[in-house]
Amino acid sequence: MKKLFLLIFFFGITSTGFCQIKSRSFEEIDSLQQIQKRKIIVFIHTDWCQFCQRMKVTTFKNQEIIQKLNSEFYFIDLNAEEKRNIRFNNQIFKFQPTGTNVGVHELALQLGTNNNQIVYPVLCVMNEKNEIIFQYSNYLSPKDFKILLEKLEE
Repeated sequence: MKKLFLLIFFFGITSTGFCQIKSRSFEEIDSLQQIQKRKIIVFIHTDWCQFCQRMKVTTFKNQEIIQKLNSEFYFIDLNAEEKRNIRFNNQIFKFQPTGTNVGVHELALQLGTNNNQIVYPVLCVMNEKNEIIFQYSNYLSPKDFKILLEKLEE
């Protein structure tokens, strides 16, 4: 009996302890929305942005946040310097070079630009019709991100 309890306890910890965010692609969104309507949260970041990296290892590793994102939203992780073409909303968005090995993706600009500039990291929230309903450009702690998710569920 003791072994059975330990086994169940161990698997309970590992199944919740290693839970990860289900990151979707833009190409999947239309078919997912036909199955179940949800708001979309797009995390726009770069590899060189320290605040972006900090959000990845703090906010997006929080088990409550992971569980809520996986069950209530469609989450998309978008590197603003992504070089592949992305099809979304019946359009094709491309990487726009601005120099040698540098540039920004058109979709990151479209979803992340606020007051004519893009500041990383960006959280872009869209409704079920792919319309932007909220943008936030800055680091969000797990505590603040939980508050945002609660407000988005209302």
